[in-house]
Parts: sequence; C-alpha cells; structure tokens
Amino acid sequence: MTPRALTIAGSDPGGGAGVQADLKTFTAFKVYGMSAITALTVQNTLGVHGVMAVPPRVVSQQIDAVLEDIGARAVKTGMLGSAGVIKAAAARLKAHGVHNLVVDPVMYAKGGHALLQPSAAGALIRELLPLALIVTPNAPEAERLSGLKVRSLDGAKKAARSIRALGPAWVLVKGGHLDGPVCEDLLYDGRSFTVFRAPRVATRNTHGTGCTLSAAIAAGLALGLPPRAAVAGAVEYVGGAIRHAFGLGAGHGPLNHFWRAG
Repeated sequence: MTPRALTIAGSDPGGGAGVQADLKTFTAFKVYGMSAITALTVQNTLGVHGVMAVPPRVVSQQIDAVLEDIGARAVKTGMLGSAGVIKAAAARLKAHGVHNLVVDPVMYAKGGHALLQPSAAGALIRELLPLALIVTPNAPEAERLSGLKVRSLDGAKKAARSIRALGPAWVLVKGGHLDGPVCEDLLYDGRSFTVFRAPRVATRNTHGTGCTLSAAIAAGLALGLPPRAAVAGAVEYVGGAIRHAFGLGAGHGPLNHFWRAG
C-alpha cells in the first residue's frame, strides 16, 4: 500500500518551512503527502510579517476529510498557534487512533517571531504530548517544555527526561541552537540516550530545518521504519539538505529538499 503522511501545520508562502517544506520532504522520501492548514503566514527568508489563524473547526474538518478517506501511516504537527487549534487537532487524532504522531512543538520562527500563543503551551503539554510517539523540540522549546536550562548535552539529557514524563514515547532534543563545532541531536526513549553527531555547517541557510526534520521522521515512520531508524535517516537527510542549500533570499535561506535527486 502506498505510504502516506499528513502534516498539520501553517503555510509558508516562501516555501522554505511549514506545510510547503513538509510536502517537499514527504516527496523526497517517496511518501504521498497530505496537509491540514492551521494558519496562513506572511513570511520570507527575512522573517514573519503576519499570521492569520484558521478556525479550529476548519482544522478539524481538514483532518477528518483526509483521515476518513485516504488515511495516513504517520502524522506530524508543526505550527498550531493557539490552544483552540491544539485541542481540536488532538481530539481528531485521538478519534482516528493515530499512533505514529511526530510533534514538532513550534513556538518561535527562525527570526524570533512567536508562533505559539503564550497561553497555548499548557494545552500543548496536556493535550498533544501524551499522544506523541516522538516530540522534536529545539533547545529553546525544550527549555520551555521542561522548565530547565538547555545549554549543553547534559542539560539536554535532563530536559529530555522531564519532557518524556509529560507523555511522549520518544524525545529528540535538537542541538542546532547549542554552541560548538559539532551539532549533537539527543534522542531519548525512556531507557537510554542516542546522540547523533555531525559537523556544524557555517551557513545562514537554515530556514525550515525543524519542519523538515520532523517531516522526514514522519516519512520514515510512514515507510515502516522503527523510531530510532526514522530519526537517524531524518538527521542524515537534513544535514545534506543544509549542505546543498540554494542560497535563496536575503535572510535565512531555505534548504534543498531534493539534494538526493542531484
């Protein structure tokens, strides 16, 4: 059966992040991609200039329309924006019995623009994290979810333990925001840690890395990979997409989602 994956996230008109990046990533993995739009953003490589939220009811209807008809082997969430959308998405994912759920707890854009209302963090923790197979916070997001400082690998380990206690089966604390010549992504399954290390690439072209990584993990799950292998494949894919980035725009440029195709 054709592998299928659904992204529930915001739209990026510049194509570097959000639903556009997710669908490109699914295609690169030869997974049929579908989407439920949570927000229309006004953004480019220079930053986010505006956001118009989609009503929670419409988000729910999009999810139902896809899952009742086509179905999905894996689902990822990205920018959800508000407590209402989080609750709506969580309710529908639970109703449809989604197990392969990757939660990218999007809170800030690359330039620092808030993409999650301050009052919505609690809903994310209560409603969505308990449903997640894998949650993929970067260091600032891990700090907000755990209440702990994440400035090193040791700090990431403490945060991962705290976040896993909130309900997700696996926690991937991304190392892109940490210092050092090597990027260290930390995966925790409740028993042991796995560290994925790669040389840090000196580049401004990192727009959409979090969206792309979580989408790549979802694609791996849709293809039938176990969580650790799906994460390993996603980390390798994103590293190549950064190294082969196009250099578009005057700010943080997008990745090359099709670098493997030449």
